[in-house]
Amino acid sequence: MDQQLHELVAEPSKEFKKFTRMSSVDFEYLLNKVSTQISKQNTQLREAIPARTRLAVTLRYLATGDDYQSLHFLFKISPQVISQIIPEVCQALNEALKEHIKLPSCPEEWLQIEKDFALKYPRGVGSIDGKHIVSNVP
Repeated sequence: MDQQLHELVAEPSKEFKKFTRMSSVDFEYLLNKVSTQISKQNTQLREAIPARTRLAVTLRYLATGDDYQSLHFLFKISPQVISQIIPEVCQALNEALKEHIKLPSCPEEWLQIEKDFALKYPRGVGSIDGKHIVSNVP
């Protein structure tokens, strides 16, 4: 799968973006940010799953909501290992990108966000992409 992933990243088409919901440039940026945290060592018993594949599994899960069994068929990684990979990579992404993620720190900031958002989406406080949560368009 790692070779196929390299080929998918290198393609000029939008296939990679369809696969992960991000550009290959953004994927490489994230990989550079987290590769040291998510890389594992090879052992005598097994070859480690590359950081590139670990990130791709996680992004595919986040982008599509595929269950672990579907990801198993796609990446040829056991569901048990996938259940370890996804939280580990999400933790690494949170740590690496914490300077880019800002949540309101007080009730006044939440109220201002609600006020700004209400102009476009009455009686709503936030928006959801719709991949994991079904919502009806108002």
